[in-house]
Amino acid sequence: MDREIIEWIAFGVLGLMGFIALWAAIERVLFYRAIRVGRFEQRSRLEIALNKRLTIIAVVASNAPYVGLLGTVFGIMIAFVEIADNIANMDAAALTTGLALALKATAAGLLVAIPSSIAYNLLLAKAESLLAEWDAENAAKTD
Repeated sequence: MDREIIEWIAFGVLGLMGFIALWAAIERVLFYRAIRVGRFEQRSRLEIALNKRLTIIAVVASNAPYVGLLGTVFGIMIAFVEIADNIANMDAAALTTGLALALKATAAGLLVAIPSSIAYNLLLAKAESLLAEWDAENAAKTD
């Protein structure tokens, strides 16, 4: 497989993962802004509504580095095959450029994973805060 094909696949998958995580995070922010916890009679129903789509963000955050690493591994493998095929004509600049290009996939994976992880943790904290608000409102009703 050609190095460019590997890069396109890795960046395509990472781009899709990033888009999905961004979409889910924006949807959750808008939902959390609009929700009125007092409308829920059961805490479990509120918890289900608050946690919806958070798993998507967590999956992207935990797997994007692996997708990037996989792209890097394939890129380095291809670079070594090219070295073996052209050992007599290979120069150091071509080698280091090939390896540097392969490492782009790892960087891209981290660029998707880090914001996704931050978004997940912030949204989870907001969900817990809304659940605590529901608990406080319902404790006041029973007193």
